[in-house]
Amino acid sequence: MDIEANGISFNTKIEGADGAPWVTFSNSLACNLSMWDGQVAALGDDYRILRYDTRGHGGTAAPGGAYSFDMLVGDVIGLWDALGIERGHFIGLSLGGMTALGLALGHAGRLSSITVCNARAEAPPEFRDLWDTRIATVGENGMEAIIDATLERWFTPGFAAGDPPVLDRVRDMIRATAPEGYIGCARALQGLDYLPRLGGISLPALFIAGAGDGATPPEGMRAMHQAVADSQYVELDPAAHISNLEQPEAFNDALTTFLAENPG
Repeated sequence: MDIEANGISFNTKIEGADGAPWVTFSNSLACNLSMWDGQVAALGDDYRILRYDTRGHGGTAAPGGAYSFDMLVGDVIGLWDALGIERGHFIGLSLGGMTALGLALGHAGRLSSITVCNARAEAPPEFRDLWDTRIATVGENGMEAIIDATLERWFTPGFAAGDPPVLDRVRDMIRATAPEGYIGCARALQGLDYLPRLGGISLPALFIAGAGDGATPPEGMRAMHQAVADSQYVELDPAAHISNLEQPEAFNDALTTFLAENPG
Protein backbone atom coordinates (compact mmCIF):
# COMPACT_ATOMS: atom_id res chain seq x y z
CA MET A 1 0.00 0.00 0.00
CA ASP A 2 1.42 3.39 -1.01
CA ILE A 3 1.21 6.15 1.59
CA GLU A 4 2.15 9.80 1.09
CA ALA A 5 4.26 11.13 3.96
CA ASN A 6 6.91 13.80 4.40
CA GLY A 7 6.64 14.80 0.76
CA ILE A 8 7.14 11.41 -0.93
CA SER A 9 5.32 8.12 -1.57
CA PHE A 10 6.19 5.15 0.68
CA ASN A 11 5.66 1.49 -0.04
CA THR A 12 4.19 -0.06 3.10
CA LYS A 13 2.68 -3.32 4.29
CA ILE A 14 0.27 -3.66 7.22
CA GLU A 15 -0.42 -7.03 8.83
CA GLY A 16 -1.58 -8.58 12.08
CA ALA A 17 -4.61 -8.10 14.27
CA ASP A 18 -6.76 -4.97 14.32
CA GLY A 19 -6.57 -3.29 17.70
CA ALA A 20 -3.34 -5.01 18.75
CA PRO A 21 -0.27 -2.97 19.78
CA TRP A 22 1.59 -1.46 16.85
CA VAL A 23 5.05 -2.66 15.84
CA THR A 24 7.00 -0.90 13.07
CA PHE A 25 9.94 -2.53 11.27
CA SER A 26 12.63 -0.46 9.50
CA ASN A 27 15.06 -2.01 7.02
CA SER A 28 18.82 -1.91 6.57
CA LEU A 29 20.55 0.09 3.87
CA ALA A 30 20.22 -1.67 0.50
CA CYS A 31 17.43 -3.96 1.71
CA ASN A 32 13.65 -3.61 1.77
CA LEU A 33 10.70 -4.51 3.96
CA SER A 34 10.84 -8.18 2.93
CA MET A 35 13.94 -8.65 5.10
CA TRP A 36 11.51 -8.85 8.03
CA ASP A 37 9.33 -11.69 6.72
CA GLY A 38 10.60 -14.11 9.38
CA GLN A 39 9.96 -11.69 12.21
CA VAL A 40 6.44 -10.89 11.05
CA ALA A 41 5.66 -14.61 11.00
CA ALA A 42 7.06 -14.98 14.53
CA LEU A 43 4.93 -12.15 15.93
CA GLY A 44 1.77 -13.65 14.46
CA ASP A 45 -1.47 -11.95 15.46
CA ASP A 46 -0.22 -10.57 18.75
CA TYR A 47 0.61 -7.24 17.11
CA ARG A 48 -0.50 -4.87 14.39
CA ILE A 49 2.57 -4.61 12.16
CA LEU A 50 3.71 -1.81 9.87
CA ARG A 51 6.60 -2.44 7.51
CA TYR A 52 7.82 0.26 5.16
CA ASP A 53 10.55 0.60 2.58
CA THR A 54 12.92 3.30 3.77
CA ARG A 55 13.24 6.43 1.64
CA GLY A 56 15.20 5.48 -1.50
CA HIS A 57 14.62 1.74 -1.11
CA GLY A 58 12.29 -0.92 -2.49
CA GLY A 59 9.04 0.55 -3.75
CA THR A 60 9.46 3.89 -1.96
CA ALA A 61 10.42 7.00 -3.91
CA ALA A 62 14.14 7.77 -4.22
CA PRO A 63 14.64 11.53 -4.48
CA GLY A 64 18.15 12.68 -5.30
CA GLY A 65 20.50 14.46 -2.94
CA ALA A 66 21.73 13.79 0.57
CA TYR A 67 19.33 12.47 3.21
CA SER A 68 19.68 12.94 6.96
CA PHE A 69 18.51 11.10 10.05
CA ASP A 70 16.22 14.02 10.84
CA MET A 71 14.62 13.30 7.47
CA LEU A 72 14.41 9.53 8.06
CA VAL A 73 12.91 10.06 11.51
CA GLY A 74 10.46 12.55 10.03
CA ASP A 75 9.44 9.92 7.49
CA VAL A 76 8.40 7.56 10.29
CA ILE A 77 6.44 10.24 12.13
CA GLY A 78 4.75 11.19 8.85
CA LEU A 79 3.75 7.57 8.22
CA TRP A 80 2.43 7.17 11.75
CA ASP A 81 0.44 10.39 11.48
CA ALA A 82 -1.02 9.31 8.13
CA LEU A 83 -2.07 5.96 9.61
CA GLY A 84 -3.29 7.32 12.94
CA ILE A 85 -0.62 5.46 14.93
CA GLU A 86 -0.23 7.32 18.21
CA ARG A 87 2.26 4.99 19.88
CA GLY A 88 4.08 1.74 19.21
CA HIS A 89 7.22 -0.38 19.28
CA PHE A 90 9.93 0.33 16.71
CA ILE A 91 12.44 -2.24 15.46
CA GLY A 92 15.27 -1.37 13.09
CA LEU A 93 18.45 -2.97 11.82
CA SER A 94 21.55 -1.02 10.77
CA LEU A 95 20.15 2.14 9.13
CA GLY A 96 16.78 1.29 10.67
CA GLY A 97 18.36 0.84 14.10
CA MET A 98 19.93 4.27 13.87
CA THR A 99 16.53 5.65 12.92
CA ALA A 100 15.22 4.04 16.12
CA LEU A 101 17.77 6.01 18.14
CA GLY A 102 16.67 9.24 16.48
CA LEU A 103 13.04 8.50 17.26
CA ALA A 104 13.84 7.74 20.90
CA LEU A 105 15.76 11.00 21.25
CA GLY A 106 13.19 13.18 19.51
CA HIS A 107 9.82 11.48 19.85
CA ALA A 108 9.91 9.30 22.97
CA GLY A 109 6.24 9.95 23.64
CA ARG A 110 5.31 8.05 20.49
CA LEU A 111 7.25 4.94 21.50
CA SER A 112 6.55 1.95 23.71
CA SER A 113 10.05 0.57 23.10
CA ILE A 114 12.88 0.45 20.59
CA THR A 115 14.89 -2.51 19.34
CA VAL A 116 18.21 -1.44 17.85
CA CYS A 117 19.97 -4.14 15.82
CA ASN A 118 23.46 -4.09 14.32
CA ALA A 119 23.78 -0.32 14.48
CA ARG A 120 26.14 2.43 15.57
CA ALA A 121 25.65 5.87 17.10
CA GLU A 122 28.46 7.98 15.63
CA ALA A 123 30.42 8.49 12.42
CA PRO A 124 34.17 8.83 13.10
CA PRO A 125 36.41 10.11 10.27
CA GLU A 126 37.46 6.65 9.06
CA PHE A 127 33.79 5.64 8.85
CA ARG A 128 32.93 8.72 6.80
CA ASP A 129 35.88 8.05 4.48
CA LEU A 130 34.72 4.46 3.97
CA TRP A 131 31.34 5.70 2.85
CA ASP A 132 32.89 8.22 0.47
CA THR A 133 34.50 5.26 -1.30
CA ARG A 134 31.26 3.28 -1.48
CA ILE A 135 29.32 6.31 -2.67
CA ALA A 136 31.84 6.87 -5.47
CA THR A 137 31.69 3.21 -6.50
CA VAL A 138 27.90 3.18 -6.72
CA GLY A 139 27.82 6.56 -8.44
CA GLU A 140 30.22 5.39 -11.13
CA ASN A 141 29.30 1.72 -11.53
CA GLY A 142 25.87 1.14 -10.00
CA MET A 143 24.72 -1.24 -7.28
CA GLU A 144 26.03 -4.37 -8.98
CA ALA A 145 29.58 -3.23 -8.22
CA ILE A 146 29.14 -3.52 -4.44
CA ILE A 147 27.08 -6.71 -4.11
CA ASP A 148 29.87 -9.22 -3.46
CA ALA A 149 31.75 -7.05 -0.97
CA THR A 150 28.52 -6.21 0.83
CA LEU A 151 27.54 -9.86 1.23
CA GLU A 152 31.00 -10.63 2.61
CA ARG A 153 30.48 -8.01 5.32
CA TRP A 154 26.90 -8.93 6.07
CA PHE A 155 27.22 -12.67 6.74
CA THR A 156 29.79 -14.85 8.47
CA PRO A 157 31.97 -17.03 6.20
CA GLY A 158 30.54 -20.21 7.68
CA PHE A 159 26.99 -19.15 6.93
CA ALA A 160 27.81 -17.95 3.41
CA ALA A 161 29.72 -21.14 2.62
CA GLY A 162 26.48 -23.08 2.74
CA ASP A 163 25.05 -20.81 0.01
CA PRO A 164 21.66 -20.57 1.70
CA PRO A 165 18.74 -19.25 -0.39
CA VAL A 166 18.66 -16.12 1.77
CA LEU A 167 21.85 -14.93 0.05
CA ASP A 168 20.05 -14.78 -3.28
CA ARG A 169 17.21 -12.86 -1.64
CA VAL A 170 19.60 -10.30 -0.21
CA ARG A 171 21.59 -10.10 -3.44
CA ASP A 172 18.36 -9.24 -5.27
CA MET A 173 17.45 -6.60 -2.68
CA ILE A 174 20.81 -4.89 -3.06
CA ARG A 175 20.61 -5.02 -6.86
CA ALA A 176 17.10 -3.52 -6.83
CA THR A 177 18.03 -0.57 -4.59
CA ALA A 178 18.05 2.76 -6.41
CA PRO A 179 21.58 4.21 -6.50
CA GLU A 180 20.12 7.60 -5.53
CA GLY A 181 18.54 6.03 -2.45
CA TYR A 182 21.71 4.21 -1.45
CA ILE A 183 23.80 7.35 -1.83
CA GLY A 184 21.24 9.54 -0.07
CA CYS A 185 21.12 7.22 2.96
CA ALA A 186 24.91 6.81 2.95
CA ARG A 187 25.18 10.57 3.35
CA ALA A 188 22.86 10.30 6.36
CA LEU A 189 25.20 7.70 7.87
CA GLN A 190 28.11 10.10 7.47
CA GLY A 191 26.27 12.66 9.61
CA LEU A 192 25.40 10.26 12.43
CA ASP A 193 25.97 11.89 15.83
CA TYR A 194 23.73 10.32 18.48
CA LEU A 195 26.37 8.90 20.84
CA PRO A 196 26.70 11.90 23.21
CA ARG A 197 22.92 11.95 23.78
CA LEU A 198 22.17 8.27 24.33
CA GLY A 199 21.99 8.75 28.09
CA GLY A 200 18.83 10.77 27.50
CA ILE A 201 16.92 7.71 26.27
CA SER A 202 14.65 6.57 29.09
CA LEU A 203 12.29 4.13 27.39
CA PRO A 204 12.79 0.33 27.20
CA ALA A 205 15.43 -0.60 24.63
CA LEU A 206 16.84 -3.85 23.30
CA PHE A 207 20.22 -3.90 21.56
CA ILE A 208 20.93 -6.93 19.36
CA ALA A 209 24.46 -7.42 18.04
CA GLY A 210 26.22 -9.97 15.88
CA ALA A 211 29.41 -11.37 17.42
CA GLY A 212 31.11 -11.33 14.01
CA ASP A 213 29.76 -8.00 12.80
CA GLY A 214 32.65 -5.90 11.52
CA ALA A 215 30.35 -3.18 10.18
CA THR A 216 28.76 -2.38 13.56
CA PRO A 217 30.98 -4.21 16.07
CA PRO A 218 29.50 -5.68 19.24
CA GLU A 219 31.70 -3.53 21.48
CA GLY A 220 29.96 -0.46 20.09
CA MET A 221 26.57 -2.04 20.64
CA ARG A 222 27.53 -2.88 24.24
CA ALA A 223 28.56 0.74 24.78
CA MET A 224 25.15 1.91 23.57
CA HIS A 225 23.45 -0.56 25.90
CA GLN A 226 25.52 0.70 28.83
CA ALA A 227 24.55 4.30 28.01
CA VAL A 228 20.80 3.58 28.01
CA ALA A 229 19.54 2.89 31.52
CA ASP A 230 16.48 0.77 30.76
CA SER A 231 18.04 -1.49 28.16
CA GLN A 232 18.95 -5.10 27.44
CA TYR A 233 21.74 -6.52 25.31
CA VAL A 234 21.77 -9.72 23.26
CA GLU A 235 24.74 -10.89 21.20
CA LEU A 236 24.11 -13.54 18.55
CA ASP A 237 26.96 -15.91 17.77
CA PRO A 238 27.69 -16.79 15.05
CA ALA A 239 26.21 -13.82 13.23
CA ALA A 240 27.49 -10.83 11.32
CA HIS A 241 25.60 -7.72 10.20
CA ILE A 242 22.20 -8.97 9.05
CA SER A 243 21.61 -10.94 12.21
CA ASN A 244 17.87 -11.46 11.78
CA LEU A 245 18.52 -13.47 8.60
CA GLU A 246 21.59 -15.36 9.80
CA GLN A 247 20.14 -16.32 13.20
CA PRO A 248 16.36 -15.99 12.78
CA GLU A 249 15.31 -18.28 15.63
CA ALA A 250 17.59 -16.72 18.23
CA PHE A 251 16.74 -13.24 16.96
CA ASN A 252 13.01 -13.93 17.15
CA ASP A 253 13.31 -15.40 20.65
CA ALA A 254 15.07 -12.26 21.88
CA LEU A 255 12.60 -9.94 20.16
CA THR A 256 9.39 -11.67 21.22
CA THR A 257 10.58 -12.00 24.81
CA PHE A 258 11.50 -8.32 24.99
CA LEU A 259 8.20 -7.17 23.50
CA ALA A 260 6.24 -9.39 25.90
CA GLU A 261 8.17 -7.96 28.86
CA ASN A 262 7.61 -4.37 27.70
CA PRO A 263 4.04 -4.10 26.44
CA GLY A 264 4.00 -0.32 26.79
